[in-house]
Amino acid sequence: MSHSAKPTRDTENTRKLMGLRRRGGRALTLAIAAPLLSGVLLVAYAALLSQVLGRAIEGNESLPTLLPMIIGMIVIVATRAALGTLGEWAGQIGAERIKASLRGEMFERLLTHRHGLGIRPASGAISAALVDQVEGLENFFAKYIPAMIAAAVLPVAFAVLLFPVDWVVALLFLLTAPLIPVFMALAGLGAQAATDRQATALSRLSAHFADRLRGLTTLKLFGREADATRDVHTASEALRTRTNAVLRIAFLSSAILEFFAALGVAGVALYVGLTYLGFLTIHAELTLVAGLFALIMAPEVYNPLRQLAAHYHDRASAKSALSEIERQIGALIVSDLTPSGNQSPLSPDEPLKIKDLHVTSQDGQIVLDNLDLIVAPGETVAIMGPSGVGKSTLARATLRLLPSNGDIFYRGISLGDWPEAELRRSTTYIAQKPGIFAGTIFDNIAFANPDAEAIDIKRAADLAHVSDFTRMLPDGLQTYVGEGGMGLSGGQIQRVGLARLFLTAPDLVILDEPTAHLDPETEALVLDNIFAFAEGRALVILTHADAVSRRADRILRMAGGKLIRTPHRRKPDRAKAGERA
Repeated sequence: MSHSAKPTRDTENTRKLMGLRRRGGRALTLAIAAPLLSGVLLVAYAALLSQVLGRAIEGNESLPTLLPMIIGMIVIVATRAALGTLGEWAGQIGAERIKASLRGEMFERLLTHRHGLGIRPASGAISAALVDQVEGLENFFAKYIPAMIAAAVLPVAFAVLLFPVDWVVALLFLLTAPLIPVFMALAGLGAQAATDRQATALSRLSAHFADRLRGLTTLKLFGREADATRDVHTASEALRTRTNAVLRIAFLSSAILEFFAALGVAGVALYVGLTYLGFLTIHAELTLVAGLFALIMAPEVYNPLRQLAAHYHDRASAKSALSEIERQIGALIVSDLTPSGNQSPLSPDEPLKIKDLHVTSQDGQIVLDNLDLIVAPGETVAIMGPSGVGKSTLARATLRLLPSNGDIFYRGISLGDWPEAELRRSTTYIAQKPGIFAGTIFDNIAFANPDAEAIDIKRAADLAHVSDFTRMLPDGLQTYVGEGGMGLSGGQIQRVGLARLFLTAPDLVILDEPTAHLDPETEALVLDNIFAFAEGRALVILTHADAVSRRADRILRMAGGKLIRTPHRRKPDRAKAGERA
């Protein structure tokens, strides 16, 4: 089974790499054309050189007579040098375009299909994929593809051109040249496996180092820094060993090439020499000019194959890099997220409909088991359950932040058909632990809407009762906080996260334990403003607090990966109760 899967993956990776080649544009086309044009000029150069030497030796022609051909040779040498430089430059430009396009697609992939907490790849591994693995594709496009096309075209073309000159030499080239790619391919089978192991080791080292760096404080507190250093050293040694294995195979493929190339050149030289000495009469009328032309062309026939061998390991590296990228981030080709008109069987006016939603954890345990949920327009639904039951998983899957199976329809359109930007504009999700970055409290609130006016940001801070504690700070909302909310309490972080809600204009709001760290009085005040904001919108609250759930229109309890209806009578919020009074 593994033997059949390997060629399939290898073929698929080759197809994808060749598909990415089109993104290089005209620059990559120029990089491919430059060696071919240089090969045409090489034939002209060899013909002129053989003519000059033949006429000087056999015809005793003077320098002025040969000077036009010598000038022509100088022009050809200069032109070929310029073509070589131009080809390398164009290859680099094309490769940079491909890398930039690919990195953009990878970022889009990460934003569009984010992994859920607990089953996402390590950040170090993702960074390695975005930086190191993408860089590993550069030589494939800039050097390997031009060398591969030149190696496929030029040796055969040179051999065909030599047939009118001497069919024996041409036949010798046609017999020896194909042996080189065959044996290189055999060596390449081992190179691919070794390169795969090297790419995996690099990703593991990156993830290992990033994780240890992130937990450096904890390691020092428990006196485990020596163990962490030893672990990083072990991972580094594994990478070094696997890199050396790749290099050994690369050197082996080069040795195979040089052996057959030397064998071919020596065979031509031996044939020409023995013919001139009269020991071979296969082509007794071989002229000095023809013999020199064959000898000059002999090493050049194998030179494109030498170039291919020099960059052959880039092919294995690119395939391994592509596999590692897709292992960490997912399939490269991002689907066009335009609404396809795939409508829900029920009314498109329903903000949210979930049918047979199924999610499993990384270790294969079922978290959500064919879960169903419908939220009506303007309805508030509270989903209750203990921590770890799967409430947050449901929220992430509902908003396309977590891979899942099943049908999710938002406003009558399949969730997968929504453009990313439009989906994020029309939905708001406040997590249980809001992400707070290093900066001012003001900037952290404005993160939800960078175009918001200062007065709107201050109003959002008031509605979330952030102003209650910032008034006591010397810099107020301009107080600087550290990464992750360092300098703030859990309740204050939660209020900053909730303030972001009031800068959005969504149709669907999902809040995960919005008041878990608030005291009862602050909780009631914040809930009043949340429910007032959600008036006319679909609101889903994930909670285990009765004080929160009693305000909802409907209560569902999560158990066994499913939702169970719980009868209750809604308790009005305090603001509305005060109005009736």
